[in-house]
Amino acid sequence: MPLWERPGYLVRRLHQIHSAIFLEECKAFNITPVQYGLMTTLLQHSGSDQRTIGVEVGIDRTNVADVLERLSERGLVRRERSETDRRAMNAFLTEQGRALVGEMYSAMVRAQQRLLEPLDPEYRSAFLAMLTQLVEGNNHYSRAELKADFKVRRRRGREED
Repeated sequence: MPLWERPGYLVRRLHQIHSAIFLEECKAFNITPVQYGLMTTLLQHSGSDQRTIGVEVGIDRTNVADVLERLSERGLVRRERSETDRRAMNAFLTEQGRALVGEMYSAMVRAQQRLLEPLDPEYRSAFLAMLTQLVEGNNHYSRAELKADFKVRRRRGREED
């Protein structure tokens, strides 16, 4: 089977392209797509622990810890021990982190628009719906499963737009 007929190859290739576009649009901020995703999660779920963040973003706890460390070193995130579980660390965006998420928003939106630009406008929502269906249908294979209410949160997000 040729590479261009393999969904896995195409998804990996599209991910590479998205990362390049995101980094181009957001180069002034020196933030990766995963870091931005984690920061926006903390914007909505301040004080979350590493496990909760991993479930929200879809990455494992070890990677969450590494990303939090890098963001903490930049003063964008602060971490503190949980009062209820001394083994857990809770993460919070700093004021500098909150400001950066806001400053980056339009650049992030441009990156998303550029990624979808080759599709005719009438196909974009169908493409996103199909991606969502593939993620939901295969979520259990991931070593960092997303929350079960992924579809509900996505639908709610559209209603708020």
